[in-house]
Parts: sequence; structure tokens; C-alpha cells
Amino acid sequence: MEAFVAMCRNRPLVLAGANTDRLEVQTVLGPEVADFAKRDNEKWSGRHVGSKKDAGNLHDPDPFVHGTATKDCLSFMHYKTPETTMWNRREVLLRSAGLSALATLGLPRLALAQLNGNAAIVSGFPAGGMGDNVARPVAEKLRGHYATSLTVESRTGAGGRIAVEYVKRAAPDGLTILQIPSSPMVLYPHTYKKLNYDPLVDFTPVTSTVTYAFSFTAGPGLPAEIKTVADYVKWAKANPKQATYGVPAAGSALHFAGMMLQKAADIEMTSVAYRGGAPLLNDVMGGQVPVSFNVVGEVMPHIRSGKLRSLGVTSAQRSPFLPEVPTLVEQGYKDIAVQEWLGWFLPAKTPAATVQRLNTLVREALQAPDFIAALATYGLEPVHQSPEEFARRVKADYDRWGPIVRATGFTAED
Repeated sequence: MEAFVAMCRNRPLVLAGANTDRLEVQTVLGPEVADFAKRDNEKWSGRHVGSKKDAGNLHDPDPFVHGTATKDCLSFMHYKTPETTMWNRREVLLRSAGLSALATLGLPRLALAQLNGNAAIVSGFPAGGMGDNVARPVAEKLRGHYATSLTVESRTGAGGRIAVEYVKRAAPDGLTILQIPSSPMVLYPHTYKKLNYDPLVDFTPVTSTVTYAFSFTAGPGLPAEIKTVADYVKWAKANPKQATYGVPAAGSALHFAGMMLQKAADIEMTSVAYRGGAPLLNDVMGGQVPVSFNVVGEVMPHIRSGKLRSLGVTSAQRSPFLPEVPTLVEQGYKDIAVQEWLGWFLPAKTPAATVQRLNTLVREALQAPDFIAALATYGLEPVHQSPEEFARRVKADYDRWGPIVRATGFTAED
């Protein structure tokens, strides 16, 4: 930043007024450059001599920094001082090219040097799953911009807790990134009697990356005439011994969605916990279990083909991937609005500048049209948040799950 301001020291920027079509310096270059330049201008202002006419007609209402910021470019007025001479053509071209690149690429990418070391995105779940569908494309887009190298590694086991504990112990240098679904961070603290980490203390939230809803899914094991949650509740009351539902893991958010429905509808339902979404999907499609709670992306192709049907989705609004399916909220279950996110965290005490840099690079990756299209095929919606916004979301979700878990009386077993 010092080099940038030094380069422009004797070519002041006029801060555009509110009624012009120029962008403020802060908007174009970011608050850090603007603040630094303002301080620098105050330091050096006494070294410029001559009248206002000599100084390029700098007007009193605009006594600011070092150049003119327009929508299209950065243009520079020349202040001739005893220490400067008029730019030659080569200087103008070189400086303009450099500043155009700065304005185009954005401050955060250039303000900090690339981390010197090998960075790793640590996932708590096996390669080839949903996490990989996010982590690997983002890693590809971050290579060459964030660290010397960037890899994705899986540290599986204990429902993601092994990966969380691993990143907790890592150095706070920005080189070890945790990618984890929301449950280990906001749900597990309420279901496990003891955890070896505190999600609100041991980590620095970076950003959410995607969000995804659940489907209350029916297969051939449920009579074909049952098409809504109300239909299912009526059937379950008449057939309590058959009212089983499958979930990919005990104590997961999907499991709690089932328990919330059971309590709200005042019906008896028996959960059947599987070891992952794939074996559950096989059984619901085969009729071994009549209904299940699944991640939308896992059942979306089969719902569209007619092999399965969704009785409702758990998001607050209808899923853009299954727009014809009503939410449970629409069907009278206002408290069953459950939607998980996949988030990125760094160890606690990671420098704020590193956190912000990673956040900005992830945002750029999530905005890529090819990546957005790829995510849609998995039923994932890209959602970027600032570190502060994401921290608030983590805390809000953490607080929300506490009373829900206590109302069910559920306790997870190691």
C-alpha cells in the first residue's frame, strides 16, 4: 500500500462530489488505501507549493488524496512541485496500467502477499461426496492466489469431529482451513455430553459457501395415494407400527427434522439410522423403509424421474430445485424450517487480514457462472457471507438448536 501511495504522492486525487458521476476513492480502491492515502496527503500537503491555479485548480470542498477516480479509470492531475517533473508518455502508460489492474482486481487480492506455504482444506467426510463438490472447485480457483499450494484432504470419522479437532490444533497461520457442515459446529455441542472443541471459541468463521435443504421423501413402500404431509400423518396414525423413517445418521439435523415432525404432529414414528445417505437411498427406493429425510440433492434426480416423491421440503421457502414441492412450513409446521450450510473456518487467532483475504477469494469463486451451474446439479445454493455475518449465523444456529435438542431428550453416543 505504501508503494502505491508513494507512486501517486505528487499526483493528487480529487475526491469526487456526491453529485458527480465519479466514484469515491474508497469505493474503487477500498477503505484501507483511502485512509492511508488521506493520512499520507496530510503529511505531505505542506510540501506542495504554489497557488490553486498552479496546483491544478484543486477546489476547497475536495481536499483529498491522490488522483481522480472515475467509473472507467483512474486519471491523474499533475501537481508540479520542486520535487517533481511532468510525466513522460511512458510513465503515464505504466502507471495507468498498474492502477487499472488494481481497480479491476480489487484491493484484497493485492493488499496482502500470497501465503508462503502449503495450504490444505480439511474436510470431515469422504472424498467424492458433497464436500468434494464444493472444496475441489473452490481450491482450483484459489490456486496461485491464496498460498503457494492448496490441496483438499479428508479426515473422516466421528461425524466430522476428527477434522474439527485437527484444525483446532493447527497453527493460526491461515494454512489449515476447515470445511464442515453446520451440525458439528451448532448441533453436536447440544447432543454430545463432551466435545474436545468449542465451536464458538476455538475457530474463526470465514464464510458459508453453500446451503441445502432436506426432503421428506416417500418411496414405493408408502401407498401411492399419500402425497402430502397431512396424508402421511393420517396414515401414520392408522399404521403406527409401519411408521418408520430413515435418516443417514443418528443425531443428524435430518434426524431432528423427523423428531420435530413427530412431536408437532403428535404421532408415533420410529427412526432407522443408516451409515450415510447412499445406503438409505437404496432402501427407500427399494421399499424397505417407507419414508426418509434426505438432502435434496441426493433425491432430486429420482423425484424428477418419478421413482420417488417428496412430501415436503424443510427450507423456509420452496427449493429452487424442487419448486413444485411445498415446504413443511406451508403445510402447517411453522417451526420445521431446517436448512444446513457448509462453512469454512480457520483456527482461532488467525490474523484478521488473512481471514478477510480468504473470504474475498471464496466470494469470487462462488460468483463464477460455471461453478454456480455445477452446484445446482447437486441441489446446492451458493451463499457467501462476510466473516462477521457468518459468525452471527453460527451463533444464531447454535442458540436455536439448544432448546430443540432438550425438548427431544436425545443424547448422542460416541
